[in-house]
Amino acid sequence: MTGTTQDDYTDRYARRVRGMTTSEIRALFAVASRPEVVSLAGGSPYIAALPLDAVGEMMGRLASEHGTTSLQYGIGQGTVELRERICEVMSLSGIDASNGASPDDVVVTVGGQQALDLVARLFLDPGDVVLAEGPTYVGALGVFQAAQAQVRHLAMDADGLVPAALEAAIAEAGGRAKFLYTIPTYQNPAGVTLTEARREEILDICERHRLLVIEDDPYGMLSFESEAPRPLRARRRNGVLYLSTFSKTFAPGLRVGWILAPHAVREKLVMASEANILCPSAFAQGAVTQYLSTMPWREQIKTYREVYRERRDALLEALEDLMPAGTTWTRPAGGLFVWATLPEGLDSKAMMPRAIAARVAYVPGTGFYADGTGGSNLRLNFSFPPPARIREGVRRLAGVMEQELAMHAVFGPTTPHRRRGPAAADAPGPDLA
Repeated sequence: MTGTTQDDYTDRYARRVRGMTTSEIRALFAVASRPEVVSLAGGSPYIAALPLDAVGEMMGRLASEHGTTSLQYGIGQGTVELRERICEVMSLSGIDASNGASPDDVVVTVGGQQALDLVARLFLDPGDVVLAEGPTYVGALGVFQAAQAQVRHLAMDADGLVPAALEAAIAEAGGRAKFLYTIPTYQNPAGVTLTEARREEILDICERHRLLVIEDDPYGMLSFESEAPRPLRARRRNGVLYLSTFSKTFAPGLRVGWILAPHAVREKLVMASEANILCPSAFAQGAVTQYLSTMPWREQIKTYREVYRERRDALLEALEDLMPAGTTWTRPAGGLFVWATLPEGLDSKAMMPRAIAARVAYVPGTGFYADGTGGSNLRLNFSFPPPARIREGVRRLAGVMEQELAMHAVFGPTTPHRRRGPAAADAPGPDLA
């Protein structure tokens, strides 16, 4: 029967499929891409800031002059040339030969998402525990849930992950915690950054408990006010796997990321990747290699920083001017996102249909928690819309919230929820309940 939503294959799926759920962000794409909707939802980079003519010419030469290799199969680990360039990129953040970074220990992946999938394949058995910030990256949640792992969220505040929460969670897991997954710099979705002092404390805790650290660092180069703190991997070479991607600093459509891993783990990552995809795209790798070798990519990152700083400021100013009383938000020093906490009684997921009707999109906070909490929060992206469009989006969103508050004043809230996530930078203390 055509057109039915009945799934006749339910009893044939593997058990791990039962934990798969639709991404809150992916479900929004069809609506948020409409031209009449101001999308503050997805984390799309502003690709128009690239010198697209020069990039097009570069890729044309890649095909015409190097097509016999760039259009051919490659090796599972990724090309030597790209892995060498990746080490040059990491060295800007303090990850270099002095702390054991080598092209031999880099594995090229299909974006940061495949990097997460490979880590899950190597380390997670059904029932294992993953410790992760609350909130955390929705794509990581999907990977860990597909691996049938349990995600335990750790409290954050304006200074990032709370060390005492990590210590308590390790004890509670009773030896079942396989690793800490963390985005310590310009965190997605919260926008907060782990402080210098806490970085050392977190590493000390993990080392003492022999807990692996999976450091996800897509945004570290997108700083607005000062250089980002050195990554965790720049401080400790043992027990830390470092993941990153060119999706935020070059082009997400090429789907090129990487993992820097201890040597023994590197070999298993390569085998897992070959079983998964055989080899990453030689053409995409060639494009990134040529870009890093022949174009002023450091200047391009500065351009991205300036564009995103202006848009962040436009979002923060609009929130300050237009949001109803009781709304708070983080103030990121880099990255792409602001995390907002709604006034008491509002629910971001329940409010979403009315926001779409008002032609504005955001991501409800529930998408960033494995347990579905976070309804009092929402994520706002500022990288893609221009400043005037950002302000218009906030105006529309504020109007929806005012209507919701007026309804609740008459009828009362209908969707009680726990308040989750980091406090605003100027708030008196973290909202950890």
